[in-house]
Amino acid sequence: MNIQNLMRQAQQMQKKMQENQANIEKQEFDGVSGNGLVNLKIMGTGLVKKISIDKSIINPDDGETLEDLLMIAFNNAKEKLDKVTNDSVSSATGGINLKNMKLPF
Repeated sequence: MNIQNLMRQAQQMQKKMQENQANIEKQEFDGVSGNGLVNLKIMGTGLVKKISIDKSIINPDDGETLEDLLMIAFNNAKEKLDKVTNDSVSSATGGINLKNMKLPF
């Protein structure tokens, strides 16, 4: 394999990864906790778009429970985002793990 072909393949892989990332950033990921009492939606950028809390769990004397449910819902959505991102990278690289490789570009 010559260096030109290798560079062309690397550029194609980079372009595909950029396209995949742009697509992921437009997607929304739902997070749920407390059997649906807390729901939230994050964008592919990781920013929270919407939070929905069932009023039955709002207790001024117990803020920790609500905090925990929010954290769990966010982590649930983030896990979905991470899975889609990892699958996208794997698809673009043909399954090659680039995390541990030291590339000059």
